[in-house]
Amino acid sequence: MDIELMLAELKDKDTSKAFKNLQKLELLSDSSDILYPYISVFIEMTASEKYVIRVRGFRLLCKQAKWDSKNIINKNLKEILSILEDEKPTAVRQALNALKDIVIHKKELHSVIKKRVLSINYLKYKDTMHGLICKDIQNLLQFTD
Repeated sequence: MDIELMLAELKDKDTSKAFKNLQKLELLSDSSDILYPYISVFIEMTASEKYVIRVRGFRLLCKQAKWDSKNIINKNLKEILSILEDEKPTAVRQALNALKDIVIHKKELHSVIKKRVLSINYLKYKDTMHGLICKDIQNLLQFTD
């Protein structure tokens, strides 16, 4: 398994290929810290101009919470959570789902994450997204104190 190649393919124009790699890397992150050395790459991805790259980076970043012995997530939390104001509601929804990994493994961040999540301005999105985002918020908050 060539991790470098898989990471490069996360940015592939073939979204199906990129998504399959994302799923493989997420599974790998669940059982191993092999991707933890790439945490800065994932943080960089969250600042991409392309929303799919932002989301993929965010999802993999959250998966590293389990292995974050250097508290890199803690130190970059403000930047990391900026995805919660993304222009794309689907990015916000995926971010809320992915945040469960951070909430589960980093209890010291609960209050900051809870406050930030409750401040999401979901009214800026289409009406059809309001209820979905509210439900995602409630699903995440049940994992906080």
